[in-house]
Amino acid sequence: MNLRDLRYLLALAEHGHFGLAAEACGISQPTLSVQLRKLEEELGVTLFERGNKGVTPTEACTRLLGHVRGAVAEADAILTLARGLRDPLAGRLRLGVIPTLAPYLLPLVFGPLREALPRLELEPWEDQTALLLERLQRHELDAALLATEPEGPEWQSEALFEEPFLAALPPEHRLAAEARVSQAELARDILVLADGHCLREQALEACGHRGALGGTLRAASLSTLLNMVAAGYGTTLVPGLAAGVAQDAGITLRPLAEPAGRIIRIVWRARFPRHAAVQAVAEVIATRLRSFAAQLP
Repeated sequence: MNLRDLRYLLALAEHGHFGLAAEACGISQPTLSVQLRKLEEELGVTLFERGNKGVTPTEACTRLLGHVRGAVAEADAILTLARGLRDPLAGRLRLGVIPTLAPYLLPLVFGPLREALPRLELEPWEDQTALLLERLQRHELDAALLATEPEGPEWQSEALFEEPFLAALPPEHRLAAEARVSQAELARDILVLADGHCLREQALEACGHRGALGGTLRAASLSTLLNMVAAGYGTTLVPGLAAGVAQDAGITLRPLAEPAGRIIRIVWRARFPRHAAVQAVAEVIATRLRSFAAQLP
């Protein structure tokens, strides 16, 4: 039994198809099949039920998967630590980003990151907060940019910048003439994202919303939400970095009567060996956003 075969096992369990798993591993399908047959013989158990439409992990495989993931993760940690000891600012860094931040922040910071850290290969992954934390726990990500602070001793985090919320209104809305918009007034017809987006809860909290929402829309993306506001369907709160996109859509932006916002932070596993790389990325982002903050409405 070797580490390579364990990676093959994980790939097949994830994809449920020999062809897709082989492609993910960068090998031929026959090679994958032969190696997994050898692994089954060595372990003395059948790992997968083969069928015409794909493969399904057996009970034995399901019970082994946790140990296999742990073994592969530890092996990867050894390799990462060794590389990091040589140069912590070189190599791949897998960075998760929440969807309400990624389209607006990444274009601002990728250039400065490449310039400041030329040997660092940044790989972004966009997903909701809970899924990003799951990927961090499984060592599929190295760090993540979130708008909430996770609890527990397994995490470390550092605040990078505060992003203000702005009232987003259709141009003809009754509140568009106001210099500042009251959250209570905004809450009457506020639109929010679907469950799972941290911005949903933050927007509702900022507006002091306790009852049922007036509208039925629960958008899956901030762009959908903004398009509906532009069409006159309702109002919403928009994070400051998305202000330019909102204005381009014809939306009127106003500051809130009682300023509110969210803190963007970088989160990583407490035992992640390349702490220096995370800190370097954090410093570049924080510096870039300090200079950009003055331009926000």
